[in-house]
Amino acid sequence: MPIDFWTGWVAVLTIASLVGLAWVSYGVYFSGKKAGFDEESPTIWDENLREGAHPPPMWWFWTMLASLVFTLIYLILYPSFGSLSGTFQWSQGGELDERLVAHESTFGTRRTEIAQMDLAAIQEDELLMRAAKRVFDRQCAACHGLEAKGQADTFPNLRDDLWQWGNSAEAIEKSIRDGRQGIMVGWSSVLNRAEASYLAQYTVALAEAPPGSHPGKAKYDELCVACHGSDGTGMEALGAPDLTKGIYTYGGNTLTIKETILYGREGVMPAFGDVLDDMQIRLLVAWLTDGS
Repeated sequence: MPIDFWTGWVAVLTIASLVGLAWVSYGVYFSGKKAGFDEESPTIWDENLREGAHPPPMWWFWTMLASLVFTLIYLILYPSFGSLSGTFQWSQGGELDERLVAHESTFGTRRTEIAQMDLAAIQEDELLMRAAKRVFDRQCAACHGLEAKGQADTFPNLRDDLWQWGNSAEAIEKSIRDGRQGIMVGWSSVLNRAEASYLAQYTVALAEAPPGSHPGKAKYDELCVACHGSDGTGMEALGAPDLTKGIYTYGGNTLTIKETILYGREGVMPAFGDVLDDMQIRLLVAWLTDGS
């Protein structure tokens, strides 16, 4: 089996390394001959430096001896020599099991209680909020960043006021449990680039003040009202963002918005209902809605 081969190979390398270190130590300090030193034709550098003229200090020997002794003790106690498990019978799997037992003893009896706790009570509990941050770091930070402020003009900022499907605790919990899929239709088949430019400019203008007359308004009323509303405030049920906030996941400059209008966008938030339990989801909701 490949595993047997590699464990045997590690054992051979370990033995060879220990024997080699012991042989070098003996040869340098106890062989009775100064290595590399020839009395008749010594190698000389810088006029008066001769090879082998001075042996290494003895503290080097004691350091190497201590290393050998430590290595032998470690090989006996821990699973570091081939497939032998060591006197302590330690393993990474066993360590994980012990930690899981410790975690269960700390939170096991409280999981149902925490899953039903009021969000404000969780947010006031420093221990629970630290646990919530660890859940976020492990499951969410890869996309949304360690501070939950989004990144790469691809993943949304979770610390602002704009959530496409709503920022209530219930809406956030549903997003975590069931996931979301956002689709912005591309309009390149019905818009030329000039019309797309006007529409992008009108979209930017919505965040400043509703423009009374604008060359992009006609196309907005024709193509965008169904999802984003006549006033641009969006529709949470569809995940259509509020354009009056001036907050954009994929970038808010006119050129980027024009590209979004022409070619569309698709974003997927994976469902974590089968990955996280009720307590972890409750902790995440509390952390994400904490305004402090």
